[in-house]
Amino acid sequence: MHDAPVIRLHEGDGVVIARRALPPGTPVAPNVLARQRIPPGHKVATRGHAPGEEIRRYGQVIGFATQPIAPGEWVHVQNCAMGDFARDYAFGAERRPTDYAPVPAHFLGFRRAPGDGYGRAGTRNSIGIITSVNCAAHVADLIARHFARDPFGDGPGRLDAFAHVDEVVALTHKTGCGMTEGEPLRVLRRTLAGFARHPNFSHVIAIGLGCEVNQLGGLLEEQRLLGRLRTLTIQEEGGTRKTVERGIAFVREVLAEADSARREPVPASELCVALQCGGSDGYSGISANVALGCASDLVVRHGGTVILSESPETYGAEHLLTRRAVTRETGEKLVEVMRWWEEYTAREGAEMNSNPSPGNKAGGLTTILEKSLGAMAKAGTTELVDVVRYAEPVTAKGFVFMDTPGYDPVGATGQVAGGANLLCFTTGRGSVFGMKPAPSLKLATNTPMYDRMQEDMDINCGTVLDGVESVEECGARIFSQMLRVASGEKTKSEALGFGDAEFAPWVLGATM
Repeated sequence: MHDAPVIRLHEGDGVVIARRALPPGTPVAPNVLARQRIPPGHKVATRGHAPGEEIRRYGQVIGFATQPIAPGEWVHVQNCAMGDFARDYAFGAERRPTDYAPVPAHFLGFRRAPGDGYGRAGTRNSIGIITSVNCAAHVADLIARHFARDPFGDGPGRLDAFAHVDEVVALTHKTGCGMTEGEPLRVLRRTLAGFARHPNFSHVIAIGLGCEVNQLGGLLEEQRLLGRLRTLTIQEEGGTRKTVERGIAFVREVLAEADSARREPVPASELCVALQCGGSDGYSGISANVALGCASDLVVRHGGTVILSESPETYGAEHLLTRRAVTRETGEKLVEVMRWWEEYTAREGAEMNSNPSPGNKAGGLTTILEKSLGAMAKAGTTELVDVVRYAEPVTAKGFVFMDTPGYDPVGATGQVAGGANLLCFTTGRGSVFGMKPAPSLKLATNTPMYDRMQEDMDINCGTVLDGVESVEECGARIFSQMLRVASGEKTKSEALGFGDAEFAPWVLGATM
């Protein structure tokens, strides 16, 4: 166990991080004592800062002093704020070739027929129901509920005879009508098509009402899904009950075929891992995010793909990613994304620093710059090979950035639509989350929260803070768990039934 009361992240930093709650008088640096109680995960100054002076963590700017800060003083929202500073994008200056593993790892996955998914294998074998509009949500839920397994009981048992089918999943949402055509409709259709093609689904039904803006026919034609899906339109079928009966009949019809699928050895190059963080705290960028970054490097070294997203939670740290861009064009695409977000938030009367939530701030994160620097650690150290739009198919191998909001359900929905067949979610405060049909691994940043929420957390990365293992050892443990989950081991969120309600396509444009 570590006895040091604070964590120093970079020799150039003017702050250190409290490993635990520090009473006044605790030594925090040579000849510097804490002047007041410092909450766990929060920052304490190791030297004085004048008003307007840069405050650095990770060796990077996280904000500026808004008043004089004395050595030993708590540094947070009362004396630290956002400010403009120059970013040197240095496109590609720090990229280095990937050191690929000589012997690729494998997992047991479901091979799909050529043309299905994005050329990747499935980590689950489920039957999906997508909806064109919110008006079809209840019908989809009724069909899925007919086959549901109760996470706290036995359920109806209608899938008991089909051991190789995981579940029937209804993915419903609150849009599809009362919306404008153009980009808002294209984004919704691209998202739905990504789930329709997802390798974790063996079969998919699409259900519509009949009079919505997002017509099923337009969805199928625009996204080239004709012949891939069974479709049902409530108004044409004769109403709710008849549509539900037809949907149940279709699921029964394909269950035997879905159940015929078998897991087989698949190289880890077929992994596409979504990287998410939520309920972050001051430890996120020290333990779980950094350890997940080591695991991400292992995924890439074995030929796979990792997807970092949450553009507002990368803002202020994008210059560190552009330095890893495989081409200048790739790096400039990321800069363009950040400029769009600056314009978007200004247009909506908001600002980028609105992002840290009350829970983030209670956990020690002061500005979006600080949050972003910790969040980007999830993507490890390999080259940035591509930047894609929300829910766009991810076809490149390696580290890819996807433009999404920071709101976890919307971001994860885009990543899974892009083809992610596994999701890793770090949390310091204790977020509960899942995203069907991709299994979601939950990574705790600190041991006290992990001990308190073991039924929700899969991996404790607080071991890094506790001195039990190194960041690299924790990353290797995460990678091994990824392979086991990809091979069928259930995650905590799956056991609790999470993942249906979190489906949330990004809603753009006016609601009419």
